[in-house]
Amino acid sequence: MARRSTLPPIPGARDARRRPRSPPGTVRREVAAFGWALRGLRSALATEPHLRFHAAATVVVVALGIALPLAAWERAALVLAIGLVWVAELVNTALETLVDLVHPGHHPLAGRVKDVAAAAVLVAAFASAGVGLAVLGPPLLAWIGR
Repeated sequence: MARRSTLPPIPGARDARRRPRSPPGTVRREVAAFGWALRGLRSALATEPHLRFHAAATVVVVALGIALPLAAWERAALVLAIGLVWVAELVNTALETLVDLVHPGHHPLAGRVKDVAAAAVLVAAFASAGVGLAVLGPPLLAWIGR
């Protein structure tokens, strides 16, 4: 008999068995896949404080990227850096959720998985901060020093 999860339900999540099943590769299935992905993003934003912090940082960086005179490659570097952090945070959230589902109690290996996933987010955040400082720093200092 399958073990039922003791975890609280995830906001916005639906039972996977209730998803409509269109043949793979159909437009309807692809559109539905976007909906499922957006539902996952909403769920992560609703439950993960760190992701909300990254969302606020994204708004600030995008505003500065628009306001400051930057080359196209600099804007592209900012977009890639932002994307890197978001992907790392979402994968970390998925791994933590999966570990909690598989092993709700404390286990050293479960903790290690979570720690390594969190470390990946930290590395991505530091790398992105470096890109942000290198790209936004000089024009921001020039604008402030006027």
